[in-house]
This record gives sequence, structure tokens and C-alpha cells, in this order.
Amino acid sequence: MFGFISKNLKSFFSTVSSKLNLLFNSNKIDQATIQEIEKILLSADTGLAVARQITQKLQQDYNAGKIATGLELKELLAGYLQELLINSSLTLDSNISKIYLLVGINGSGKTTLLGKLAHKYVQAGKRVLIVAGDTFRSAAVQQLAQLVSPLKVTVISGAQDSAPSAVIYRGCEEFKTGHYDILLIDTAGRLQAREDLMRELAKVERVIQKQLPAQKVTTLLTIDATLGQNSLDQARIFGTHVKVDGIVLTKMDGASKGGIALAIVDGLKLPIAYISAGEKLTDLESFDAQAYITGLLSGDSQ
Repeated sequence: MFGFISKNLKSFFSTVSSKLNLLFNSNKIDQATIQEIEKILLSADTGLAVARQITQKLQQDYNAGKIATGLELKELLAGYLQELLINSSLTLDSNISKIYLLVGINGSGKTTLLGKLAHKYVQAGKRVLIVAGDTFRSAAVQQLAQLVSPLKVTVISGAQDSAPSAVIYRGCEEFKTGHYDILLIDTAGRLQAREDLMRELAKVERVIQKQLPAQKVTTLLTIDATLGQNSLDQARIFGTHVKVDGIVLTKMDGASKGGIALAIVDGLKLPIAYISAGEKLTDLESFDAQAYITGLLSGDSQ
């Protein structure tokens, strides 16, 4: 994860850690220091709930005389970040889960993510079947086909504006008879205000469960990291329609405020499976909570 973070989040980590290190290196730790920690966390887009949660604990430690030096402040802050992110990483084992359903709002990077996951599993020697379930967006199928063209994968698609559930039904039938290892299912981008589209997503989930009842289905919700706190409400709405197993933070590059990872884990109570940035099929990494905390506090993830 170091290479990925150093490339895509180095500037973010450097900005946050430089501010924190001014406090960690200070000879005087006082009430103003604790308040400054909250400001730094808020500027990193951790959200008010996370910033307050952590600084309230630091305030209690300060009042109890546990924080006298910058080093003590750093160690306690690191500990509270670790508590927040404990069990926050979702490891996807293809021996357990063979079916992945990708959901998310329009433009959140689902189709690109699908291509990256396909590449990951092809590189691991898996036989991959893709279902292009985004039948509503113009040229979505063509985009997906072009993205995975370098890979030896099979793609099931349908006509534009056809029922996604029908395309996914055919994909499930092919998966049952075609001796595939992995099934990746793209879905149409949902507008959380469109109740009809959200109901269609629930229908898709039922089709998969009925066709492949013995298989574990892992549903991944893509969240555009550049949207910040606005993405949380959208994610909560998805959770009322389908069972979401984990988050993929997309567009996690210099334009994003990486503190959103903390806000998501705390606000949604869901683990993060991957972080993604860029258009290359290789621009995908499993989320490593410890490397993330190290980067946040020191400016890198070594």
C-alpha cells in the first residue's frame, strides 16, 4: 500500500502531518493544542463527529495529566485513530466470495473499479465473468468492454435501456454453467433521490440470490472521495435498499481529502475494501488501516 499512498496521497498526508508535527514538537502542550488538533482533523475532512470524538478523549487525557509532551500527544492520538479504524479493512478472499456486486451513484467510479477488479483476478489466474448491468447510461457497455479488452474475460451485456435484472439473470445462468471462478456485476449509477432506481437495485440483488443461492455475494459501494461529507448521506440511503458489505474509496488522489476514510468507517460502520485512483487497471490497492494512520501522522506510510 506504501507505493499507492506515496503516489496518490503524499501531498495530503504531508499537509496534515506537517501541521500535527508542529504540535508534536512543541515544548508546551495546553488547551489550545487540543483545540488545534480538532481544527486539523476537520480540515482533513474527517467530519465533525470524528474530530469531536477524538479530541474529547484527548481533552480527558489532558485533564487527567496524561499529556505533558508532544510525544505523549502523538502516541495517544495514534491510539485513538487505531481504535476508530480497528477491523476497518475488508479482505476479499476469492475462495470464500466469488460474486461481487458493485453499486454507487452516477460517476462514483463503479465501471472503472470493475475493470480493476477483473485485472486483479485475471492476474491471480482466475477465470472471470463480467455482467454489464449498467443498461441505462449511454455507452456504459462500450466503456466497460474497452476497459477490459486487454484481459481474457467474458462479458454479458444487453441493449441500452433493457431491464438490468434480465441481463444479470443471463449472467448468473452463464456463471452456473461456464466454470468461472469470479463473477463481477456492474450496475447502473443510482440517484439516491430516485426511488424507482433504488427499488430496481433491490430487485437485482433478489435475482442473484435466487439464481445463485449457495454462493456468497459481496456488495461493494463505491464512494467518490472528492465528494467529502456529502457522500455519507448517499451511502446511508444505499444501505436501506441493499446489504452493503464494504466500501471502495475511488478518486483517492491529490484532489481528495483523505480524512474521509475516518468519517466513513465511523459514520457508516462499514469496512473499506479498497482505495482507487486513476484510470489504469493497476491503480487499486487493498485498504491498510495501519499504513493509513502512519501516513496521516508522519507524512508517509513506511
